[in-house]
Amino acid sequence: MTSRFPFHPAHPRTARLAVGLVCAAPAWLQAAVLDISFTDATGAPLADAVALLEPATGKVAVKPMADVEISQAKRQFNPRVTLITTGTRVSFPNFDTVRHHVYSFSTIKTFELKLYAGVPAMPVVFDQPGVAVLGCNIHDTMAAWVVVSDTPWAARSVASGHARIEAVPPGSYLLRYWHPGLSPNVEPPPVPVTVGAADAELSARLPVKAAS
Repeated sequence: MTSRFPFHPAHPRTARLAVGLVCAAPAWLQAAVLDISFTDATGAPLADAVALLEPATGKVAVKPMADVEISQAKRQFNPRVTLITTGTRVSFPNFDTVRHHVYSFSTIKTFELKLYAGVPAMPVVFDQPGVAVLGCNIHDTMAAWVVVSDTPWAARSVASGHARIEAVPPGSYLLRYWHPGLSPNVEPPPVPVTVGAADAELSARLPVKAAS
């Protein structure tokens, strides 16, 4: 997924990641939890950061998620960042009293839902991994992002800055990250991560502002 995700910092600095093992899990579980703490350039908790953990070699099969909604209310998309797996269907209900024209011209998914109210008849299927930027042709301030993952081990950070990736089998992985505040022109290198039979805590400081 190197070329499909715009992983690039807004400044020449790259994110700093620290890994520390915590409480051991029973060996028979053969899976670990990665708890990733994202902060911005000032050290404040960073929401809407996405972590994607990919096997260092080979691919794993992913299944589409149950249908997902990205709504429009008060002339905003909600949620601002949506993380799904490849093949997931997304619907775009409009709860405003004005009509919206939702579109994406992104490489991984190009579509238009022309002026409408209520719920479009058909959801949009995101069948390629990467990042799709959403907009409204009527309201220029509306923006949202759909991150489509082709790995089952991915998570988005909440307001506290924490993202939790569960049920990771032992092995070697590459950790990639994304945030809407990162520049789309430079991709920082993935971070090698070795997962054992113990849970782990990671931290990532990204060169963006929390409000980005």
